Amino acid sequence: MPHRAYFLPMLAKDPAPPHEAPADPVSPEGEFDLILRPHRSLSPAGFWVIMTIMGVWSFVGGIVFLSVGAWPVIGFVGLDVALVWWAFRASYGDGRTRERLRHAGGILTIERMDKRGAIECDSLPSHWLRVDLEAGTGTARRLVLATHGRRLVIGAFLPPEERIVLAEIIRDALARARSTPAPSS
Repeated sequence: MPHRAYFLPMLAKDPAPPHEAPADPVSPEGEFDLILRPHRSLSPAGFWVIMTIMGVWSFVGGIVFLSVGAWPVIGFVGLDVALVWWAFRASYGDGRTRERLRHAGGILTIERMDKRGAIECDSLPSHWLRVDLEAGTGTARRLVLATHGRRLVIGAFLPPEERIVLAEIIRDALARARSTPAPSS
């Protein structure tokens, strides 16, 4: 039985009410379907509130500078607002990236969607799959899936604590799958 796509509350915001989400994202057979998304702390509504406040503040400041004869400042004030808008929009573009991890039938499939919508897919046999948290600079640790000479870094956009949680979920699923007897024909 395929496991439904599950958004880990810690790893991504779940659009479904919490009472509909299963307590464990991994089935007894070790199957799972996780969608990872980068966290964005500012909602789109919050973005527009900030931009409105900045725009009004800059407009009022521009009028003040214009009234004292410093009219060239208006262009720079407008440029500041435009640069802040561009930086936020670029950040939201990066927030469209996704990784979908599906484990079923002894295969772990990793689908990556970049900010432009291009999808890249990798499949790894899970029987000999290793889940490693490599030491990095400071507390940054990369989550690496390795098997038969192939290495894939996953969840690079997640905070270190969430990578640790994700590693444990994948390890648990692999352990369950390895301990489940193969179906007889």
